[in-house]
Amino acid sequence: MNNPFRTDPTRSLHMAIIFLQVFSVAQIVWWFVDQRTYAEANSHQVRTLYNYDLAAAQRLVSLGVSPEELTSLFPHAEAAGGDVRLKPEALAELNEAQYRHVNQYAWESGFFLLVQALAIAVLWRGLSGEKAIRKKQDNFLAMVSHQFKTPIASLQLSLETMIMRQLSPERFQQLSRRMLDDLQRMERMVSKILDSARLDRGRVQLNKERLSLSEAVRHVVATLDDMARRDNITFRVDIPLGLDVRADPLAVDGVLRNLIENAMSAMKPTAGGTVTIRGRRNGSETELQITDTGIGFEPEQGPKLFEKFFRIDNHGGRDAAGTGLGLFIVQRFMHFEDGHVSASSEGAGKGATFTVAWPAAQES
Repeated sequence: MNNPFRTDPTRSLHMAIIFLQVFSVAQIVWWFVDQRTYAEANSHQVRTLYNYDLAAAQRLVSLGVSPEELTSLFPHAEAAGGDVRLKPEALAELNEAQYRHVNQYAWESGFFLLVQALAIAVLWRGLSGEKAIRKKQDNFLAMVSHQFKTPIASLQLSLETMIMRQLSPERFQQLSRRMLDDLQRMERMVSKILDSARLDRGRVQLNKERLSLSEAVRHVVATLDDMARRDNITFRVDIPLGLDVRADPLAVDGVLRNLIENAMSAMKPTAGGTVTIRGRRNGSETELQITDTGIGFEPEQGPKLFEKFFRIDNHGGRDAAGTGLGLFIVQRFMHFEDGHVSASSEGAGKGATFTVAWPAAQES
């Protein structure tokens, strides 16, 4: 039975450490105030003793003691015209001693306060980041559960229909294709989860070779063509022949598949659209742009799209039916391929463009 009052021990430890840090800050402030008070009290006490010495020196002067004898008895006092006063250098030395004492502890307190403040900031940022990650993970688990439940229910319904009824060949083929689509959907989700785990930990070994970008795009588009037709999506491909990259074939396939599926997902709320894929040589890189006519996103959200579990709209829209891992996988693959990826959009409802660039294959 789950205890609703049970808390995460790691989070409790972090909160306890932050509390101790805050308590330490209070202790440091109190320590500095106490030392300053001590320095002021000590200076006041020395001044009081000096006043006693001056009173005694004044008494001796009235009794006829010479200034030389007076100086030997009271080095910090001097006689002038029958009056005895504290030497200016003695007063300056007293003030300097008080200033040094207070200044020393001010610097030490400031240093320790800075260290404590940085420690609190780091811990608090860690807790905030952990909270955000947990929220994304909870959303991810809920979404994955839903995404798996839907094809499983569809598979169950199709199988029950096939078992309980005598089907025509056309109906049998229809249900078989639906079951295959459901299995492929689950297989893609599992692959994304496994790929993200491997890439997140850097457990990936890439075998780079010379690849034709047009051929790689043609292969991915061919596998997604049936799905695109059902969703009223058309492809426009403009990639010159001979445009090659030096990359791992599986990584390139994963990047292209995730970007094109992401573009298709963005056009589901608009009941279809066009995915335009263009390639070109840009200096020492081979660049590919994938542009969709889908829902787009706000310009400032571009970098966040590649964060793990990030999804713009949980209620429909870009990657709403996905895992929130596709673009993260793209970014990690491009990192290991020594390439880069970026996303741009003019705003919601204005489509989006994703640009990836690999090191170009050297001319042989």
